[in-house]
Amino acid sequence: MKLGLVLGYWGAKPVDRFIELAQRAEALGFDIVCTSEAYGSDALTPLAAIATHTSRIKLGTAILQISARTPVMAAMSAITLDHISGGRLCLGVGVSGPQVVEGWYGQPFQRPLERTREWLAIFRQVLAREQPVAFEGKQYTLPYRGPGSTQQGKALMSITHPLRKDIPVYLGAEGPKNVELAMTAFDGWFPFLLPPDRFDIYGDTLGLRKPGFEILQSVSYSRDADPAVALQPIKKMLALYVGGMGSKEDNFHKRVIERAGYAEAAARIQELWLSGRQKEAVSAVPDELADALSVTGSTANRRLRLAAWKASPVTTLMIGVAGSFEQTVQNMETLAEEAA
Repeated sequence: MKLGLVLGYWGAKPVDRFIELAQRAEALGFDIVCTSEAYGSDALTPLAAIATHTSRIKLGTAILQISARTPVMAAMSAITLDHISGGRLCLGVGVSGPQVVEGWYGQPFQRPLERTREWLAIFRQVLAREQPVAFEGKQYTLPYRGPGSTQQGKALMSITHPLRKDIPVYLGAEGPKNVELAMTAFDGWFPFLLPPDRFDIYGDTLGLRKPGFEILQSVSYSRDADPAVALQPIKKMLALYVGGMGSKEDNFHKRVIERAGYAEAAARIQELWLSGRQKEAVSAVPDELADALSVTGSTANRRLRLAAWKASPVTTLMIGVAGSFEQTVQNMETLAEEAA
């Protein structure tokens, strides 16, 4: 099982010394460093900076939002960044949710599975660079001929030749149909909020993946032996995503927790969060669930959790930024030792 570092998206300020963190991860033998985006900082610009200060570690996005860019613009960025990094890009993409897609990007969220499939087809057509890009779909049409068109649009081919025509594309997916699409059409998958022993909730779908398929899972990591302290960050994250990242009627993260066997707890967390009782929502997250999604606590418990992840289908285990720069470096160093 390989290791990865998730720098995430920036809060009010940039992640402290994020380039140095990526360099430390590379020195420790981590396989990949990933950036993220929500509705603030973007995922690609920090990767370009990291690319110029590293030489071996893979550069990933977890997750690049499909609605933020047309598939052609995403392909242009991928071609550029793959050249800058010397062929180290692994592009993780996802549809996000209706609150962000419609509220931030001003686009309809309808038929996200269809949009993802069409997006990937156009993206790969650009990278293949075999002929001018043309596509007739329900979500995307190139060249555009719809209302308001000048009828002068021309099918074009990328001026820049891709360094690689097969840049790996991973899908962030939680619903059964999206996970099936990841297995059959993509090169890898970012599961989310899924305990290591509950990949069975997707039935036989995982058997559809091709050889070399990557599964990259993020976990909370802490060296604090006190469970009340060690599990607090993952509980806060779970409460936020299950309770507030999505509407009451349409929350993909809550559904994963329900399928994993925590339906009653998920309902309670969401109820408390949406009623403005966020602290109580955090407290309502079961210790068992938080521990399952973590590598925390005593040395013995961390080794136990690592063994569980190694026994799962996960190919890369990723940890995020934790508190200070020094604390994150210490976590990476300890994880590298324990994993070895």
